[in-house]
Amino acid sequence: MTVTAPDGVYYDPYDVEINADPYQAFRAIREEAPLYYNEQHDFYALSRYADVDDAIVDHATFSSARGAIIELIKANIDIPPGVIIFEDPPLHDVHRKLLARMFTPRKITALEPKIREFCAHSLDPIVGSGHFDFVGDLGAQMPMRVIGMLLGVPEEYQEAARDMTSDQMRTEAGKPMDAAAGMNSGEFFAEFIDWRAEHPSDDIMTDLLNVEFVDEKGVTRRLTREELLTYISVVSGAGNETTTRLIGWAGKVLAEHPDQRRELAENPALIPAAIEELLRFEPPAPHVARYVTRDVTYYGQTVPEGSAMMMLIGAANRDHRQFPPDGDVFDIHREPRQHLSFSVGTHYCLGSALARLEGRIALEEILKRFPEWEVDLSRAALSPTSTVRGWDTMPAIVG
Repeated sequence: MTVTAPDGVYYDPYDVEINADPYQAFRAIREEAPLYYNEQHDFYALSRYADVDDAIVDHATFSSARGAIIELIKANIDIPPGVIIFEDPPLHDVHRKLLARMFTPRKITALEPKIREFCAHSLDPIVGSGHFDFVGDLGAQMPMRVIGMLLGVPEEYQEAARDMTSDQMRTEAGKPMDAAAGMNSGEFFAEFIDWRAEHPSDDIMTDLLNVEFVDEKGVTRRLTREELLTYISVVSGAGNETTTRLIGWAGKVLAEHPDQRRELAENPALIPAAIEELLRFEPPAPHVARYVTRDVTYYGQTVPEGSAMMMLIGAANRDHRQFPPDGDVFDIHREPRQHLSFSVGTHYCLGSALARLEGRIALEEILKRFPEWEVDLSRAALSPTSTVRGWDTMPAIVG
């Protein structure tokens, strides 16, 4: 049976106009075409929370091993070992356990005073100026410094590492990204690994250089150079993106909900719940893709083996079935329920605790200094990428 969508139901991840505000399209797909097929780009999509939640954890049917974005799945290229977001168990589990050892609660907690200090250093000079860019002045800076500290990348190279990741994700309007480009980023970190081998420190790079583990073949060994480079590249990219987008969205969404913003300024204890609601309401990664390993049926229609399936996280996160009564409403007092912005199951984001910590501290420090603001959307710029969604600039008039 051919999968068809009702008239007017359409979603294209490369369409700049749709991407500027995809939620009307997400709502239409979720309610009218819960199994959606895009003929132009040849992908299927799931959009209801229960469907997406179940499919993400079903790695036997929906594989990550060919990539987690449509372009990679279509390209069918070799993916270097160690890109854990593009792996299935059991290989994924071996590599994830290694990284999980590096993201210990001790390491994350120890960063709080440093994060707060960097926020103060960035924000204090702006006080009294009347202007603040949520991304340019803080969102693009603080996460880069934090992940650089964790990894052991020297400060003078941290900005270049962030820019390299951002450049790889950028796309021309209406066009897919270069699937192969992001697979060759590890060499950027090669000289740092060589230097760290001679100058060990308390950082992830040193830990990875020295760790011994049992691989998927039962062999006890250390990481190869290729694996090391891949790991560090993956952690660097993931560590920069989520929090940068989160801080940009905080500026826009809280400007549009001034009463809730004032509540947060008056009662900072509400900020952790606000961070969760921001992540649900505007997820930095609005979709993730999987390779379909066997025929699977949804709503009486078959998705054939070999297809690409897009999981519309941005649509699932606003499904009223999971977030009643209306998922399209931003509410910092919403009853806590699991959202999918950090994925779920095997691929649950290793850096989620760090992103939440950074987001909380950033919002606390911003609200201390600027309890009132209005964003200038005429000068704001949405990042031109098809894989993540957020702002390159979010300027505001602050008081």
